[in-house]
Amino acid sequence: MSAPSIDEARFEAEWEQDQELLAQLAANGDIATIERTVDVSFIGREEALEVLAEAAEDIGFEFGQFVPDEDAEEEGQWRLDLDIVQTIEPEAVKALTRKCLEIEATYSGVEYDGWGCMATTGAND
Repeated sequence: MSAPSIDEARFEAEWEQDQELLAQLAANGDIATIERTVDVSFIGREEALEVLAEAAEDIGFEFGQFVPDEDAEEEGQWRLDLDIVQTIEPEAVKALTRKCLEIEATYSGVEYDGWGCMATTGAND
């Protein structure tokens, strides 16, 4: 099955933000080659996110949490966090961002809202 098409301009914009986040992590002593849990967030209506939550394991993620989105501009928005264990080397993050945008394109009513992780320095992490 071929990957769904994504908006390449959006991908480039997300990648610019990713690079800023990677730079911040590196400035805090992060070692990008160390595997760690990376959480990715999706926002949308509860029903739409439930479908994605049920498919999480099949698409390589673990279920993180499912909570009302306190920052949502419109009422009734929820946030779904999914976890994946990987490095945050640039190519790995780029692949993750592309995968998340493909998930957004596949699951109706679901919007990718970024990723995050703890800085991992190798010292007592």
